[in-house]
Amino acid sequence: MSTSKNFNKVIVILGPTGSGKTNVAIDIAKEIGGEIISADSRAIYRGMDIGTAKPSREEQAEVPHFGIDLVEPGERFTVADWKRYAEEKIEEIRKRGHIPMIVGGTGLYIDALIYGYRFGATEQSLPPRSSLPSSRGSDANSRQQPPKCVKDCSVAPDRQSISDDYLLIGVKTETDELRKRLMERVNKLFVQELYDETNKLVVQYGWGNQAMKSNIYQFAWKFMQGEVDLETAKKLCFYDDWHLAKRQMTWFKRTPQIMWLPLDKIKPYVLKCIQNEQRK
Repeated sequence: MSTSKNFNKVIVILGPTGSGKTNVAIDIAKEIGGEIISADSRAIYRGMDIGTAKPSREEQAEVPHFGIDLVEPGERFTVADWKRYAEEKIEEIRKRGHIPMIVGGTGLYIDALIYGYRFGATEQSLPPRSSLPSSRGSDANSRQQPPKCVKDCSVAPDRQSISDDYLLIGVKTETDELRKRLMERVNKLFVQELYDETNKLVVQYGWGNQAMKSNIYQFAWKFMQGEVDLETAKKLCFYDDWHLAKRQMTWFKRTPQIMWLPLDKIKPYVLKCIQNEQRK
C-alpha cells in the first residue's frame, strides 16, 4: 500500500517521551507512502541531535521527515510558527500524492493544529514563511514543557470537536514498560558522542542558553564537570524524562478523540482505516 488515494486524513501519532512513536511511525510511513512532520519542540534546534534522540541519518533517509533543525538553540520559534510550518508541509505532502503524518509529544503543537488555534497581533513579528526551511528530521521526544501561548494567540478550542482531517492515535504504554524504555534510552544516550555534542553546544551557544538547560545536556554537563558521578547523572535524566512523560499524558488525556493503542496494534489500525476510506 503506497498511495493516499481516497484517504485525505492527516495521521497523528502521539504519546509520552520514550513510548516508541518514531519507530512505529517510520514503519507505517514506509508502507503507506507517508511523510513525517515532527511535533517536538526540541527537534527544531540545530546541533541538538544525540541529546534529543533524533532518528539516525539512515532512518531519516528511509522516509521524508520535516520539522527538525529549523532554528538555532535559543532562537525564537513559537507555536504559531510551528502550526504555520506544519500546515504548509501538509499541503506540500498531499500535492506529492503522499500521506502527511504528525509525530511527536509536544501537546501544544498538536492542539494548535487539530483544534485550529487562531493567532493574533504578535504573529506579525514572526519570521516570514520563506525563512522557515524544509528539513529531514523527526520527532525524537521533547524534554521541554510545551511553550506557553500568551499574547500571540486568541483561542477558545472546543475539546469535544476537532476537524475531520485528523486521525489521532496515541501510544498506550503500561507504566512499568515506559519506565523500562526510558531507562534503556538513558543508558544508550550517555556515551562519548553525547559528551562531545554537549561540549560543542556549550562552546557555540554558551551555558546560559535555555535550550541547553531544559534537556539531557544539563545532566551530561554535570557529569563532565565532575559535579555528579555517571549513575547519578543517569538517574537525574531518567526522573526528568519520567516527569515529562507524566505531564504529557496529563495533557493528552484532555483530548477524547485519541485512539489509544499498544505499539503492535497501531500499524494494523492505520492500515484498516486507510482501507476503509478507500472502499468508500
